[in-house]
Amino acid sequence: MRYFVKTPWLLKKVFSSFHWSINTGEKNLYLTFDDGPHPTVTSFVLDELRKYGAKATFFCLGKNVVAFPNVYKRILEEGHSVGNHTHNHLNGWKTKNRAYFEDIIKASRYIDSPLFRPPYGRIRPSQSKKLSSVLKKQNTKVVMWDVLSGDFDLNISPEYCAANVLRTSRPGSIIVFHDSSKAFPRVKYALPKTLQYFGEQGYSFRSLPAFGK
Repeated sequence: MRYFVKTPWLLKKVFSSFHWSINTGEKNLYLTFDDGPHPTVTSFVLDELRKYGAKATFFCLGKNVVAFPNVYKRILEEGHSVGNHTHNHLNGWKTKNRAYFEDIIKASRYIDSPLFRPPYGRIRPSQSKKLSSVLKKQNTKVVMWDVLSGDFDLNISPEYCAANVLRTSRPGSIIVFHDSSKAFPRVKYALPKTLQYFGEQGYSFRSLPAFGK
């Protein structure tokens, strides 16, 4: 499985309309969690975030919000932000625009947010350009990432997953974890290590802003 742990600067430049990191002069990091909510994994994540007074952003699947409304409610009640991650985790490169937009709109019935992250980070230019009109939110923003933990990769150890984050994160980094059963063995180890290490270095963990709102 090939992927970039640290997003190359050239990719960020080519797709400059997407949000890859936050321009901050402070020691802030932006943890994000994809594919939830999940009754076990998301609850673990929320418990760990609370221990450190950390805030994060959860890019949720509409179908999981429907399945686990109480977990989704807890995310909001504890002051975290949320984003639309489609209803059924569709790959934009492999999905016709009409079907893709219908799936995003379906998710938006349960997830009220101007933030959108395409599953797998795959979205066509024609799709990204129409998001605001499709969702009827003029400030809709596509959020990517600066650091990919690799927690979805069954071939890496929990320790290696943690090392990916600790060695590549910088002030303003948007970091991707997943609150899914597949990722849980690595998240269970890497997330507490991340919170502890950067907390000791004087970092704060923030939820993503509604860019330009």
